[in-house]
Amino acid sequence: MLKKLALAATALAPLVMGFAAQAAELPSHIRSRGAIIAAVVPNYPPLEMRDPQTNALTGFDIELGEAIAAKLGVKMQWQETSFDQMLASVRTGRVDIILSGMSDLKTRQDTATFVDYLRSGSQFFTQASRAGEFPTPEALCGKRVGASRRTALPNDIKTYSDANCVAKGRPAIEYVPTEGSADARTQLRQGRIDAAMQGGETLPYIQGLEPNTYALVGEPVRYTLMGIATGKDETGLQQALAEALKSLIADGSYAKLAAKWQLTPSMIPEVQINGGN
Repeated sequence: MLKKLALAATALAPLVMGFAAQAAELPSHIRSRGAIIAAVVPNYPPLEMRDPQTNALTGFDIELGEAIAAKLGVKMQWQETSFDQMLASVRTGRVDIILSGMSDLKTRQDTATFVDYLRSGSQFFTQASRAGEFPTPEALCGKRVGASRRTALPNDIKTYSDANCVAKGRPAIEYVPTEGSADARTQLRQGRIDAAMQGGETLPYIQGLEPNTYALVGEPVRYTLMGIATGKDETGLQQALAEALKSLIADGSYAKLAAKWQLTPSMIPEVQINGGN
């Protein structure tokens, strides 16, 4: 009898976990559709990218999104878009969420609400062959530094430069706009810029793909959170996503995915909503 009860409990365990994740229920239009529509720009490895062999979407965000959807009993339907259009897409309801390495910033919270899932740091880096020239970020004063023009990174560069270069009588860092982080790295390799900045959470993976190519310059100059963006008034969706993410943290799935994609140092200990600044 006890053996039968134990077997029954084992069989019910996945159902209990599913019910826990669905305690905050998905909006009816998503449940009836059977899918969460997610905006993504697959150009930010290891978070989202195209597999070079199969052209399939892959990366931490992709696998995390699929796991969240499974917890909620639906599918994840990915919709590629441009970075410039992502917030407008979620605001107008063309997509349900953005899951694409987007920083949760106070300025963006006027447009969307974020369920935070990863920590990010704004990190200077240079060519490995020039690491000796830039032992600290202060050595970049007066130098050309590239970063994606569509992100918060240009402002991080200016803030650092104003406080640590200009305020101390040194020449300002010259910001060079780029068309994304891949373009910044290309310009760096070509010697058109002296250094670049991107999310430090992505660099261990990039350094693994291109060994002996890049070197970090100091520590990140600012930390922020990455979040799954939703419409501001979509409280049911926000709570459902948060509950599913909490369940993935509790059962160890989140940590396994982070380890797989070399993101363990960027893990968050708890789920927040609009925790960015």
